[in-house]
Amino acid sequence: MNELSNETRALAVVLEADPDVAAVLSLQLHVLGMESRYYRQGTQLLDEIAHCQPQLVIMSLEFGELDGIAMLRLLAERRYRGRILLLSGVERKIVRIAERVGLTLGLQMLGSLDKPMRLTELRQRLGSLRVGREAPAEVEGDPVFTTEELEQALERRELTVHYQPQFELASGCLSGVEALVRWAHPEIGLLGPASFLPLLTTAQSKRLTRHVLRQALADAEQWRQMGLVLSLSVNVTADDLMSPDLLALTRHRAPGEPPLVVLEITETAAMDDELLGSEVAARLHLNGMEVSVDDFGVGFSSLSRLQLLPISELKVDRSFVGHLHEESQDAAIVEAVALLGRRLGIRVVAEGVEELSCLALLERYGCTHVQGFGLSRPVPAEAIPELARTQLPIRSSIAASGASLGSTP
Repeated sequence: MNELSNETRALAVVLEADPDVAAVLSLQLHVLGMESRYYRQGTQLLDEIAHCQPQLVIMSLEFGELDGIAMLRLLAERRYRGRILLLSGVERKIVRIAERVGLTLGLQMLGSLDKPMRLTELRQRLGSLRVGREAPAEVEGDPVFTTEELEQALERRELTVHYQPQFELASGCLSGVEALVRWAHPEIGLLGPASFLPLLTTAQSKRLTRHVLRQALADAEQWRQMGLVLSLSVNVTADDLMSPDLLALTRHRAPGEPPLVVLEITETAAMDDELLGSEVAARLHLNGMEVSVDDFGVGFSSLSRLQLLPISELKVDRSFVGHLHEESQDAAIVEAVALLGRRLGIRVVAEGVEELSCLALLERYGCTHVQGFGLSRPVPAEAIPELARTQLPIRSSIAASGASLGSTP
């Protein structure tokens, strides 16, 4: 029995037109150690937000005088600092649009739950929350850092690099890593990129890209000396890709000399000068580097980008990979992207793999590589050689999923 009183429990508010659904949620939240309050009208919930910031808002997208997307905008206007979980009783596309709107507005979205909800699913969605005697959760960007603090972090080399392992799907072998920046803050601890990247100036962003690339190349050289050769992916902006000085960072490498460096540019990144960007990408290719389109499928420039740039890799956005078994449209998109990759003769990487049960399907569709928390979380450079030596559990997991262990086509 949970001995926390209502006064000390974390507060969740539920916005739902169906009282039966709200009653089930209230019971489940009680089991998880949270107090809950139920509202059928958005205006009532907004009054509650003004009175006391609850830790969690669970809301349907259809509940009366306002729709759910309009409510998200009102919550953002009132600077709501807690988490938001959507209840899905509408078409999946609509729910996804609502989630993206919330994220764009700076809200802390926990995804969505289909009706009827199950306690295990609710528990999973609330896994990042510490329920009980907790104050309302703060947004990921808090505390807000100043440009001067970020400048000092760059000068003190507090911005470090961790690596997201990438595995060849056919063999299960560690084949590459994606360099991800972290801030080793001396007082707060390790911070993810969402806490500070949006605050960087253009000049600071360029400096950071070059710092990450230099550090990643240095780490890759140490791995090479240990007999471990991996591809090395580094995220760059459109401005980075259009900067000719990017070539100078790797000019000491002969074309084809390991490691293979892959520059990832997001599909939605805008280029002011497509010709210049294509020229720099071509020169990078001539100098032994490759270009990858990250988050493929979430923008509208995909095909023109593939036509203009010497693309060597497509990374299927995690939003399609996460629901392969439940959403036939997601599966169709992943299959189409993999087919496109095969026809173009380029690698297709599935991002955001959290459930190993999807691996067999990804291989059948034609994806060549996978990465995600279900296989490995990002790790420091010193952990990569050990991960490469102990790949048997990874291969066993892939084999158990039903995927074959052959050679990548």
